Formats: sequence, C-alpha cells, structure tokens
Amino acid sequence: MNIQELIALVDRLRALPTETEWFEFKRNNANPKELGDYLSALANEACLRSQPRGYLVFGIDDDTHAVVGTCFDPYAVKGKGNQDLLPWLSAGLRLNTGVEVHIVDHPQGRVVLFEVGPARDQPVSFYGTAWVRVGSSKTELIKQPEKSRALWTRGTDWSAETCERASLSDLDTEALVKAREQFLVKHPGRAGEVKAWDNFTFLNKARLLKQGAVTNTALVLLGRSEATTLLAPAVAKVSWILKDTDNHELDYEHIGPPFLLAGDRLLKRLRNLTVRTLPSGTLFPQEITQYDPWVIREALHNSLAHQDYRQHGRVTVVEFPDRVLMTNVGDFLPGSVKTVIEQDAPQAIYRNPFLADAMVELNLIDTQGGGIKRMFETQRLRSFPLPDYDLDTPGQVTVSITGRILDERYTRLLMERTDLTLAQVMLLDRVQKGHRIDRDDHQRLKAAGLVEGRYPNVIVSGAMAKATGEAARHIRERGLNKQYYLDLILALVDQHGPVGRKEVDELLVSKLPDRMTDPQKRRKVHNLLQELRRAGKIGNQGTRAEPRWVSVRAAPAGEAS
Repeated sequence: MNIQELIALVDRLRALPTETEWFEFKRNNANPKELGDYLSALANEACLRSQPRGYLVFGIDDDTHAVVGTCFDPYAVKGKGNQDLLPWLSAGLRLNTGVEVHIVDHPQGRVVLFEVGPARDQPVSFYGTAWVRVGSSKTELIKQPEKSRALWTRGTDWSAETCERASLSDLDTEALVKAREQFLVKHPGRAGEVKAWDNFTFLNKARLLKQGAVTNTALVLLGRSEATTLLAPAVAKVSWILKDTDNHELDYEHIGPPFLLAGDRLLKRLRNLTVRTLPSGTLFPQEITQYDPWVIREALHNSLAHQDYRQHGRVTVVEFPDRVLMTNVGDFLPGSVKTVIEQDAPQAIYRNPFLADAMVELNLIDTQGGGIKRMFETQRLRSFPLPDYDLDTPGQVTVSITGRILDERYTRLLMERTDLTLAQVMLLDRVQKGHRIDRDDHQRLKAAGLVEGRYPNVIVSGAMAKATGEAARHIRERGLNKQYYLDLILALVDQHGPVGRKEVDELLVSKLPDRMTDPQKRRKVHNLLQELRRAGKIGNQGTRAEPRWVSVRAAPAGEAS
C-alpha cells in the first residue's frame, strides 16, 4: 500500500464506532512482550471474525479514536535479550501468519500500524501462549475453550493431506495385514468382501487413501519406519522413557510408524508388574497387574489421534516405578475431561478428523465419546486410582495412569460399594490423592455419608472406614479432641517446665492427624500454645524467638508473659 492507501486504512479503522476484537488502538508501546501477545490475539480474532487482517495501531487515542501521534519506533526498540524487535516477534509467533509494519505520516500525527494475518488451521501463539480478546480485553485462549474449538475448525486437516512423494510401496507389510484384521474386528460381517479386496481397494474402504492417493494418515498408521521422512517437516514419533524414583533415566526407545503397531511395542516395554491387595472379609490376596493393557492402548491411541504433528513435537511415554505419564502436543479440544465423561457423546471437534475416522475403521479408537469414560470405568472396576489429566500447560495434554494402590481403604471401598456412581468415585479419588474438591462437591459427599472433616481437609467418613476395615486409620487421620492436646501440653509444663518448643513438638506432632502435613502440624502446635497462653494457663520465660513455657501456677510472680 502507498501512503495514501495507508492513511485511508487508518481512517477507516478510526471511523468504526468502537474497538472490536480484531483491531486495537494504543498511544505508545512500552512492553515488547505485550505487543507480541496482542499480535497473537488479533491474529486469532481475525480468523474468528472472518477478517483478512488484524490491526494494532499506535498513535491513536483508545477512547476518542483521535490521532495523537507516537514516538514508538519498532526498528529501534529491542525485544528480549537485546534482540531486534521485529525478528524477535516473528520468532515467537507460531504459526507466523505474516506481520507487516507501516510507519504512516498521517496529516494529524505519526502513526505506526502493525497488521497480522488471520490464524489458519490452528491458533497463533506467542512464545508458547495463545491469546484472544473478549470485547476489548486480552485473555489467554486456554480460558476460552469455545474460541479454541472454533479456531481448530476453521482450517485444513493436516491428516487428510496427500503426500505426492508417497506410494503404496511405502506402507509396511506387517501393518497392512494387521489393518485387515482390525477392520474385520470393527466390521465382522464383511469378511467375504475384505478377503477379495486388493490393498488399494482395502485402503480406500478403510478411509486411509484420498481419491486413491496416499495421505499423511496412511503414512502415520501404516507407513514404513523409513517413510517418516516423507512427512517432514511434521514429526511422527513416540518416545518411551524409563525412569527411577529419583527421575534418573534408565532406558528409552523411540517408536515411529507404523503407529498401528505402536501399542504392541509399547506394552512390550512397560514393566507391568503384579501387585496384591487384600479385599475385606477374606484372607486371600487378590493379584492384579499394575496396568490394564486396554487402558494403556486407549491412552496412547487418543494421544496419537489428537497429536498436533505440525508442532514438531512427539508423544512421550515416561514410565516410573508406580505410574505412566503420557503427553501429546496440542490443547485438549473438548475443554475438560469432566465434560467428556458427563456428556458421553461424540466429540464435536477433532484436531485430525481424517486420522480419527481411519482409526475408528481400524478399531483403534471410539469416536462415540466413550473411550475416556471407559478408561475411568476400567480403573474403577480394578479398584485402582483413576487416570489424572493435566491440562494446565498450554499446548499439551498429559494423562497419568497410576500403577499402584495409593490408599488401601479406598481400594476396599470400591470393591465393596459397587452402588457408587462414577461421579462419586471421581470425587473420592480426588480425596484419596489429597486434591482439593469444590465446596458443593464436598457437601454432596458429606450428605451421602462418604466423607467427613472440616473443608478443605476432607477424609473418608467413619462409617465408610468401619465398613472397609480401616477404623484405626480413620482415627489417626481424623485426630483426637482438641482438649486432649491441650491437657497434654499442661501436663508437660506442670511436670517438666520450663520446656522449649522442641519438647512440645516431640510430644504432640506424632499424635496429630496423619492427613496433616508437617508444616500444618507445627502450625497447629503453635496455635494450641497460644490458646493456653491467652487463657492464662501457661507463660513464656524465654524470648519470642526461643520460648520457654511454664505453668502459670508454677511461675514466680512477674516472670510469666
């Protein structure tokens, strides 16, 4: 655009009645990081609002839209690490949809205009965080799940793209045989037809080819290991890493396509040991493996179906002695795991719909929305902790599958109380793991007689503890009456005063509830001492930093404080 066209563009933006999500006015710029965040937000909003560009304009009053001029020089300002601003901004934008900068000598003052292209295929992030706007306010995309899902539906499907350099000879023979077997599991009534199909026909019927051409999906699921170079710059890899309890790496393996066989290769690597649990009312222990093979496969296949292959990342499977962590690149499009389980319906959005359809045809995943719920139900029936989904890190999803019994009491509870709903079990699982639950959820569990304790320090109820043979543990976790602890302190200072804090801690800390952390126990002791001091029953002969507690009855006049 020439200078007159740029001035006309600025005036068109100024003439709009108010700021919208796809443009922003600023007087000056003082924060390069904020500038990058705005470019991310404006690119995403331009996509959502079907605008050809998003605009960030300096030198315009935000309220009146009057040209006030700006001294901001984008070619002189530095980004992080004293880098030139514009290259630093471009390096931080993923995907970079194109940023143009114009210095406009407007008749009413100097204006600096940034224009950014709309997001395509996926949200635009700035150094790992994607932004959008709600009205005139900028906010993280992760806090706006509806906008996130909408952005993913407005682009092309990478998994459906054809690879011109690939042919059927790039597909793995063993994987092709396995694919036919899995297709028949999904479609048992079509055995006669499938037997008569050649590979070309079969791959078309199984939705792996597109108009006869090899797709990225075909290479990911069935491609030979050496054919992964045909997917570049996208990355298709699963990395299994074995670590000890101190996080030291012991072993590893990188698993590439064909991903149809990745589940078998992973299961051969996992140390799926046998653990024992003792159900209530029997002397015979129940032996069970750490991990259910179906749960491991489902978690892996979900990661492969939702992986963002264009981000150059990989699916990682980190195995610790007591758990497996599985991480894939890409936001969790349904928004929350709770929503998926409660709705129990097909997901509205898939990151790779062509890949997901093919995985359904090959009996690898279930698009009816039941896969994640079935994982929870399977763990519940095994009386094991439920899967934990971590969605807090933008741009990735991590699921943790626990391979040991965390709390024998809860394990027995699940064995005996088969009438509990999955929603109740999910909440009790959070209690078991020491995670905080909402006040409303606490009230519902308490009303059902499943928990007790003062919120947020919730524990299993006495009735449930008795039913599951854990009455003694329940008392240890609940703790004793406060007067008991006060009487112990009074007896100590009466007989052995003056005593320091160390002696009081040695007396009380081991008797406080097991559910309390060490800092919480020490804070509790402090509060008990202060309660007795305020009641005039004990006094301090030492200093505030190093108190020496005595009974007021035993303290000489004038020495108690």
